[in-house]
Amino acid sequence: MDSSDSQRKNIAIIGGGLVGSLNACFLAKRNFQVDIYEAREDIRVTKSARGRSINLALSYRGRQALKAVGLEDQVVAYGIPMRARMIHSLSGKKSAIPYGTKSQYILSISRENLNKDLLTAVEKYSNAKVHFGHKLVKCNPEKGVITVLGQDKVPKDVTCDLIVGCDGAFSTVRTHLMKKPRFDYSQQYIPHGYMELSIPPKNGDNKSFTCTLFMPFEEFEKLLTSRDVLDFFQKYFPDSIPLIGKQALVQDFFLLPAQSMVSVKCSSFHFKSHCLLMGDAAHAIVPFFGQGMNAGFEDCLVFDELMDKFNNDFSMCLPEFSRFRVPDDHAISDLSMYNYIEMRAHVNSRWFIFQKNIERLLHAIMPSTFIPLYTMVTFSRIRYHEAVLHWYWQKKVINRGLFLFGTLIAVSGTYLLMRYKSPRPLDYLRRPSEWVTYFQNTGHVSL
Repeated sequence: MDSSDSQRKNIAIIGGGLVGSLNACFLAKRNFQVDIYEAREDIRVTKSARGRSINLALSYRGRQALKAVGLEDQVVAYGIPMRARMIHSLSGKKSAIPYGTKSQYILSISRENLNKDLLTAVEKYSNAKVHFGHKLVKCNPEKGVITVLGQDKVPKDVTCDLIVGCDGAFSTVRTHLMKKPRFDYSQQYIPHGYMELSIPPKNGDNKSFTCTLFMPFEEFEKLLTSRDVLDFFQKYFPDSIPLIGKQALVQDFFLLPAQSMVSVKCSSFHFKSHCLLMGDAAHAIVPFFGQGMNAGFEDCLVFDELMDKFNNDFSMCLPEFSRFRVPDDHAISDLSMYNYIEMRAHVNSRWFIFQKNIERLLHAIMPSTFIPLYTMVTFSRIRYHEAVLHWYWQKKVINRGLFLFGTLIAVSGTYLLMRYKSPRPLDYLRRPSEWVTYFQNTGHVSL
């Protein structure tokens, strides 16, 4: 397919969020006619609501995708480096667990600002257009037709060659694909909810700090009054109160109810050569590995690489995208659930911290053989499912090594204890030639 042919191809992207707008940049670069249909109004001109988003952690996979469309430097410029996870104990002690080596960090990014930048980037392409206030009401992939409801409330049919669903965890496009034979789907809500809080800037700086409280819903439901909230924070997060301020803390806490978190899996990600799912529409994950956006951005990058490989042939690219990407996105979904348990229950464990130190030591000694799981996921483009397999192998090797080391210590300790605590009664076991002399001296026999 040459560029003149690709210009005649019309692509409809449903959803103008992070993945939808980035995907539009990739596809517009290939001279397709790209139209984004976004149900919301333009966030660049409307006031956004606080409290419903979790700050983003941009890492290597996401940065590589942004780099491919020339946006990495622009986005990184306003990111805040994060080099470690800080553990605050109830006693007031603070301990940092580094994310990687001294030179490695992830970037805290504003979701709203990133989305604005991506939408602006889309509009720089003459062959791309964003239709705000247009909600998808019907999707017919076989015929290549979608029905959207615009601001005039009149349904409008749009014909396209490819429909790309980037419309989030509760995707309308995916709902239509779920009616197709052999389409698998599952979802799982976790018992924790989240709430966004804000630490205001100090000393006149124009930099606030957004933080997120994760907690079981039943715990949220117990906090009914201002006094309940302040007592709770005084007990569990005492160092946060002077940073947030009592009045602001109570105001933020009751601004919105705690939000739920859902994990979504489906397979496959495509329907014939007419429809494709990406981002949360294909694999919504819980936020505890910081890979939701990065995985979605990598979807766009992988698809772009496949378009290079198969010369823009949708009939080849779409099935290969599902074959290649489903195991990876399912793997990061599982890892995010694992990290949810780890952060909830293990980060204060001495054994957990000891294991992390062992991993870092082995990585320093053998950097290409022993790679911490977090490093593989966050600071490389090793496929997610391959990272899991390598992690399992490393855990097996480390556990066996620790077992052998522990066994050696136990045997050596027992030997030394027996050797130096009671050497004489054991002499007859080690020197048979002296048995007679031994028994004569101890009076046990007489000759």
